This record gives sequence, structure tokens and C-alpha cells, in this order.
Amino acid sequence: MIDNVITAIDRVAAEHSTRVAYDYEGTQYTYAQLKEGSDRLAGFFAETLPEHEPIIVYGGQTFDMVEVFLGLSKSGHAYIPIDTHSPNERITQVQDVAHTPAIIEVAPLPIAVPDVQIIRAPELHEAEKTHAPISSLQHAVVGDDNYYIIFTSGTTGKPKGVQISHDNLLSYVNWNISDFGLKEGVVAMSQPPYSFDLSVMDLYPTLVLGGTLKALPKEVTDNFKTLFATLPKLGLNEWVSTPSFAEIALLDPNFNQDNYPDLTHFLFCGEELVNKTAQELITRFPKATVYNTYGPTETTVAVTGIAITQDIVDQYPRLPIGFAKPDTEIFVVDEQGNQVSAGTEGELMIVGPSVSKGYLNNPEKTAKAFFNVGSQRGYRSGDLATMTEDGMIFYRGRTDFQVKLHGYRIELEDVDHNLNQVSYIKQASTVPRYNKDHKVAQLIAFAVAKPNDFESNMKLTQAVKAELGKMVMEYMIPQRIIYRDKLPLTANGKVDRKALIAEVNH
Repeated sequence: MIDNVITAIDRVAAEHSTRVAYDYEGTQYTYAQLKEGSDRLAGFFAETLPEHEPIIVYGGQTFDMVEVFLGLSKSGHAYIPIDTHSPNERITQVQDVAHTPAIIEVAPLPIAVPDVQIIRAPELHEAEKTHAPISSLQHAVVGDDNYYIIFTSGTTGKPKGVQISHDNLLSYVNWNISDFGLKEGVVAMSQPPYSFDLSVMDLYPTLVLGGTLKALPKEVTDNFKTLFATLPKLGLNEWVSTPSFAEIALLDPNFNQDNYPDLTHFLFCGEELVNKTAQELITRFPKATVYNTYGPTETTVAVTGIAITQDIVDQYPRLPIGFAKPDTEIFVVDEQGNQVSAGTEGELMIVGPSVSKGYLNNPEKTAKAFFNVGSQRGYRSGDLATMTEDGMIFYRGRTDFQVKLHGYRIELEDVDHNLNQVSYIKQASTVPRYNKDHKVAQLIAFAVAKPNDFESNMKLTQAVKAELGKMVMEYMIPQRIIYRDKLPLTANGKVDRKALIAEVNH
């Protein structure tokens, strides 16, 4: 158990200064470098940034990002990560909500952001080498102070900033390092972008355990040949990803225990782990344990977990998401908010110390989704589930039109909102097509097109996707667009999304 994330990482630097904290494609950075760099940056930030304000950090999968995160934490600032593969629109959308006084450019911003201080990479590099280190941690992020703010999809096309405090993070990290049996010095894969809260699953537990993060940037993961050549060289003990990413790795017949002798832990979160994938991993990695976990960003990474054994695979065609972590209570309730009996489907309510205080600068959405139970915070997940008598939980889908595709949470109304801004589209409605394992296989948009001169719908679709790609994340672009003269409506005049879902899933 640790009592402070920042001091726990600094303690590793004091006791094991030459250990490798971060390995980026063979370039290694030690804990001593992480401590010295983050201390100097913290000194610089304390002088140049307004106190306690959250700060946007723009960059990719690099050591500099981690150093900046820690430097901000030590100087009393929450960080808001934005990944370099985000569309330009994302930066302005986040800033419109967050109103941060500064943006830190670990990588160059692709657009100009007016009325905000920009701290550029050369300035950062100068500060991390020469600035006087922060004299103490008395102003560091602690307790209920925000540690990070991650933006997720929002229903109006406006993303929501989930505020995660130091104590939220502490609750998660302590559970992760105790319940999953991770050893000190663990070598962990660091693949999810920092703007996706799954990255927290590998980042902080690894650092407090004095382990090594092996970065796997998008440039590597996008090219399967490069990916399959890179993975076996990493010497991993721990694999953290969405199930979808493991399914890509399983396409390589050499992805097995013989070629990954030290791989002992698979941790999955972000989307449903299907039976077939778990079975394949258990077969190929007999010495490893496969953990299935579940948790919305609003509850800090994950709040349930279970080791998926051969017995569980044999017993449950649809795998359980596990049991609540010890400091957290999870209830299954009906539409009136009453607890349902064991085995009955209802909405998951999550109560405990890792539940967020709410959405940044959005009291209306916060009041809808969060509540208090005594001194504890609660969250209405919008996820349907059943629970057994002994507390084992089974995920059953969404209560609304929010879906997960490749681990990314997508609100269908968000996609619609942006599609309806596209110059060639009059009206659109996006629906998920599910595969036989109940996972979202693709997004399909039904659209009424404006009059146009395209020689075919294929050409029209290319133009629509190109324009949409400037507004939304790549994973939010529908794979198919079906054109109609009009969309079906419900009795109250809304687009009948359920009818469209039924049509693509018949």
C-alpha cells in the first residue's frame, strides 16, 4: 500500500536511481532522470503557471509526456492530456470547456490556439536541464485535488472532462498493485494513448512498483509487420490493452508463451473480453493469468476484476467482468433506482473512493450522473449488468446509445451531431452493428444527402468521411454510410434509432 503517488515514485528514484523507468524503442530513461527532470520542470511550472489551474499537455507516447505530467503534479496542477493523433477540432473543443491558461507543447500543436500561453518544447527542454528544482512538495497535488482530467465523448458534440483526484488515483493504484499480483520491477507494455484512461492502468502502477514502461507508439501498432517484429523484443511481464489490441496480436502465430517466456499478466479493460479471445490466450500462454476488468473513466480506470480461468471460460459463454474492488460498492438497480434481485438485469451504480467529483465546468451533466452516499461519491454508469448472489458481475450492454468500439467510448449522438455539420449531409443517424459475440463490429450511418454532383455514392462517402475526419477522432468515423430519402421516425418525431439498429443487426 502506498499513501501518495508522487512520493512513491520519488522513493523509487532514491532507492533505485539507475533503474529504467521508460524505454522508447530502445532509448532508455532512468528513475533518476525522471525525478531530476520532473523536479526541474515543477520548479519552472511553479514560476510560470497560475496556481492550481489545470493545464493541457499535447503530445504522443514519449518519456517527455510522463516527465511533464509528474512536473505538473509536483507543482500543484492537474494535467489534461491530448494525443497527437487527435483531430485539430479536439484541441479547441477541450480548451472551450477547460479554459486552461496554458498549453504545454511536448509535440508541436497543429493549429493556433488564441488567448492562451503556449510553452514550447525548446523551453521545456531548457527547463528540465537547467531550471532550479522545486524546493519542496508542499504545493503538490494531494487528496481531493485534481490529478488529471481526461476528456470523453459528449452527447452534444462537446466532450466532457472527467476530473480524477489524487485520492481517486491512489484508490485505483493500491488495488491494482495488490489484487493483480504484480511484482516490483515489472516490465509493462505502454500502448494506449495518454488521452485514453486505460493508459493509467500501466503508467502509475508500473512507476510506483519501480518497473519499466515499454512504449509502443501508434506508428508501430498501425503496421502489423512492424508490430509483430517489435513485441517479442520488449521482454514484457505485463500486457495492458483493450481486448481488440490483443486480438490483433493473436493474428501472429508466434504470439505465444515460447516467444514471450516472461509474460505473466494480461490486463484487459475498455471493452468486452469475449470468450473466444480469452480461450486463445489461455491456450497460448499457459503460464500467464488473464484478468478481465471493467470501469468507466468516471470511476478511475477500473472498479471490477477477475482472473479468467479455464473453468470460467468453460462455464460462461459471455464472460464475467468480476467482483467490485474491496473499497467500492456496486449495485444493480431498476429504472426507479431500487436494487434488483440477483440475476436480474439493471443499471450499475458505483460508489467508492475512486469515483470522480464530476465533469469539469459542467454542473448540469455532473448532477445527472453523480450522487453522494454519506461521505462517498456515486456514479450512474449507464451500463446494464446482472450480479450473482456472491457479487460476480456480468456486463449486458448500454442503457443509452453509447457504445464502445476498439475500447473507445463513443456517444452515437456525438457522431450524429458532427455528421449533420458535414456540408453534403441533410440528416444522419449512426448505429452500431454487433458481431456474434455482442461486441460492436462497426459503426454504420444512415444519411439523407443534400443534392450533389457526385457520380456515385462511393465518391460521396469518401467526401463525407474526409470532411468528418477534420471534426472527430478517427475511431468515430462510421465505416459505412447508407443513403436514404428519409429516416424512420418514432411517434414523438425523433429518428427511430432502435429501428435502424434492428435493421443492421437482423
